[in-house]
Amino acid sequence: MRILVTGGAGFIGSHLVERLLAKNNEVIVIDNFNDTYDPLQKRNNIKKVEHHNNYQLYEIDLRNKEDVWEVFQKEKQIDYVLHLAGVGGVRPSQDNPQFYYEENVMATINVVEAMKKYDCKNLIYYSSSSVYGNNNHDVFKEYDDTNTPISIYAATKKSSEIMLYPYYVNYHFNIIILRPFTVYGPRQRPDLAIHLFTQKILHHEPITIFGDGSMVRDYTYVSDMVDATVKAIDYMKKKKTLYQIINIASSSPKSIHEMVHIIEEVVGEKAMIQYQDKPMGDVNKTFGNISLAKELLKWEPKVSFKDGIMKFIDWYKKNE
Repeated sequence: MRILVTGGAGFIGSHLVERLLAKNNEVIVIDNFNDTYDPLQKRNNIKKVEHHNNYQLYEIDLRNKEDVWEVFQKEKQIDYVLHLAGVGGVRPSQDNPQFYYEENVMATINVVEAMKKYDCKNLIYYSSSSVYGNNNHDVFKEYDDTNTPISIYAATKKSSEIMLYPYYVNYHFNIIILRPFTVYGPRQRPDLAIHLFTQKILHHEPITIFGDGSMVRDYTYVSDMVDATVKAIDYMKKKKTLYQIINIASSSPKSIHEMVHIIEEVVGEKAMIQYQDKPMGDVNKTFGNISLAKELLKWEPKVSFKDGIMKFIDWYKKNE
C-alpha cells in the first residue's frame, strides 16, 4: 500500500512511519518541522528511516494548498492518508487561536480537498480526547456531547471532526477519527508533563503542578497508539464508506500525583513540587471508554503505565 502520513516526523508520526515501513508499505511523509518545539528533535525522530527505499519526505506546510496538491500530483495513487499533523497544546492555544485554526483546521481542509481531487478517499484523522471538555460522565464514550470544548485547541479538533463529515456524506470518503487520550513514550514532546517532570526530577529541579494534583489523565503508550492505527487501516479495508469515531486510551486513568509518584519510583529520586493555579483550558479528567476499539478494531492496550514510564525514562537517559 501507498500511505501518506502528515506530521510523520513528530512524536507519534515517526513511530507510526517505522511500523508501516516494517510492514512493507510505501510511506510518504509531509512535515513542516515548525518550531513549536525544537525541529532538531523531529529530524532525529526520522533518522532511522530517512534512507529507506520505500520512504519519501516532503518538507512543506499544509497551510499552503498548492504545495499539498503538488505532493498528491507527484505521488499519483495514494491509498490511505493518516492525518496526524497539527499543533498541540491546550495552554498555548489560548494565546494564539489564529495559528491553531490555520494549523489544525485549514490544513485539514487542504488535505481532504487534495484527496478529493486526486481520488484518494481513505482517511484516518487524529483528533483528541480534549474534545470531551469537562465531561460529567464517569467514562467518556464516543457518542457523548462534545459541543462544549473549553480550549481553543479542543475547539479546532472538534471543528475538523465536524468538517470531515460532509466528505463522507457527499463524496463517499472512508473516514475513521481516532481520539487519542494523552499519548506518551519515547520522542514525546519536551513540553509535556511526563517529559518535563522526568527532566526536572533527574536534574534536582522543582516541578510545577497545576491545581492540587488531583486532575486525572488516561495515558496511552505510543506503541499501543500505533497498534490502534494499523488496526484501523485493516478495519477500513473491509468497508466501502464509513464515518466512525473511536477512543484510544488505556481506560485506566491516573492522577497527576500518581504519575509523579511512579516517575519518582522509577528514577529513584524525590520530586520537589510547587503548585500553581490550574490554567484556563485544562480539563479536570479524561477517562476513555474503549469498548468500540475492542469491538471494531480488535484492539486493546498492552503496555501498563509503569512499564511505559520505564521505557520512556530509559529512552530519555540515552538521548538527553
